[in-house]
Amino acid sequence: MPTATESSPPAGAPCYGLDIGGTKIELVAFDGGAPGFAELYRRRVATPTQDFEAFVEAIAELVTEADRALGCIGRVGLGLPGIISPQTGLQLSSNVPALSGRAVPQALRERLGRPVAIGNDCQCFALSEAQGGAAEGFASMFGAILGTGAGGGFCVQGRLIAGYNGLAGEWGHWALPALLQQRHRLPLLACACGLQSCVERYVSGSGLAALFQHFGGPAGQSVPEIVAAADAGEAHARQALAVHLDLLGHALAGLIMAYDPHVLVLGGGLSKLQSLYTDLPEAIRPHLFQGVSVPPILPPRFGDAGGARGAALLARQRLS
Repeated sequence: MPTATESSPPAGAPCYGLDIGGTKIELVAFDGGAPGFAELYRRRVATPTQDFEAFVEAIAELVTEADRALGCIGRVGLGLPGIISPQTGLQLSSNVPALSGRAVPQALRERLGRPVAIGNDCQCFALSEAQGGAAEGFASMFGAILGTGAGGGFCVQGRLIAGYNGLAGEWGHWALPALLQQRHRLPLLACACGLQSCVERYVSGSGLAALFQHFGGPAGQSVPEIVAAADAGEAHARQALAVHLDLLGHALAGLIMAYDPHVLVLGGGLSKLQSLYTDLPEAIRPHLFQGVSVPPILPPRFGDAGGARGAALLARQRLS
């Protein structure tokens, strides 16, 4: 794998935010010197989830193409799935297994020939929505992603709170409570993180598909297909959506009691379901004790670009 001689991009250079997901890598470039942080360029490719060198090369090609298109050397920030151990510096990632056990920041810095700002992808989403996004003006916010997996980030006064291990916001790896497992007669599913019955195995987009199959629906159905089937009156789809809403309501109630955010902002593919914004408050209330109010639940202002924008904001803050 070739390496480049390291050099720091100039102050005011464009900021590249790379959002790393279980299915795609998206690079979005922003004007790092403009107050409005205007978007300049974007491109996405499939994520090499099993081959680390292929992953590094995919990042390098995206960055090189952006440099060429914009005629500059940009500042690079990445939102990676999983966490980096503060003790070893090695990555743990369930959605992109190729990253686990690797010193990702060092490999990318050497390959790109420039400093790199690294953050958790879900936390980058939250940071984007806290600064100029749907949560702008709120004293605190929780950004909850519901996509391939489930994760999030917590911000106070626009500042990301990552925590001692960088884990703040990892609600997707709380365990499904026995109360709900018994109520809905659900299987106990192993999670790629090494734990058992993590919430994301049930409330993410793939979790909804698994619920649909568990209740008798055909395998391989997408979320839009399940929603369409429920709208048409299909019993398995309606049951899967009802159980999913109860599980998600319980999980978000836990977030409210743990963090007490002034607003919840949803992200990921499921955030596009308009029914969630009308149905979730009532699904959350039964899981809260008396006197606790449900905060506003809002769609993201930046949609699928939130993670990339947050990573670019991270680059602007750390690499100025």
